[in-house]
Amino acid sequence: MRERLFNSRALKTAIVLILVVTFVSILGAPSSPQVGPLAPSAAQLDQSVTAALNSLYANNEAAKALGAKAKAVLVFPDIKKGAFIVGAQYGYGALRQGSRTKGYYRTSAASYGFQAGAKKFGYALFFMTDSALSYLDKSGGWAIGAGPSVVVVDQGMARSLTTTSMRSDVYAFVFDQKGLMGGIGLEGSKITKVTLSS
Repeated sequence: MRERLFNSRALKTAIVLILVVTFVSILGAPSSPQVGPLAPSAAQLDQSVTAALNSLYANNEAAKALGAKAKAVLVFPDIKKGAFIVGAQYGYGALRQGSRTKGYYRTSAASYGFQAGAKKFGYALFFMTDSALSYLDKSGGWAIGAGPSVVVVDQGMARSLTTTSMRSDVYAFVFDQKGLMGGIGLEGSKITKVTLSS
């Protein structure tokens, strides 16, 4: 009974996420992005971003080293992904320069193919160059895969990554409560600047 209830909730979550991302994708982002009633407040998001970044740095030396050299870090601490044939993911994040928040962003993506279920994860984008950071600021909506080069760091790469071997504009770490995650694609994710309530 418990499994059936969980599967029912997961399916409902997946369907809602799919619908939200589909509408955002079809209608496009408005010129001054609005956020819905499910968006966190700026204070809630700042707290989640701080906790996620502290956890990532505590569990991953490569992320900590990149963070010390990065121009800024964009952290999405709570992405929800749901799928049933068509998939969608959605969440909010904050851009940090040092310990200060410089802006808030929304990420969304849609996919299709044989898939089912729901998943929660987060990711952090480490902007290593001024040009990559400028692109985020001036693009009005960045689709990962277009613009600055992005390298997704997996567990194997994280062990061998050093600050002298860094050559990309942006490094991405996908994580959950247990550490780095594999099998999550970021290409095609649309990142849009938003204004959150205090």
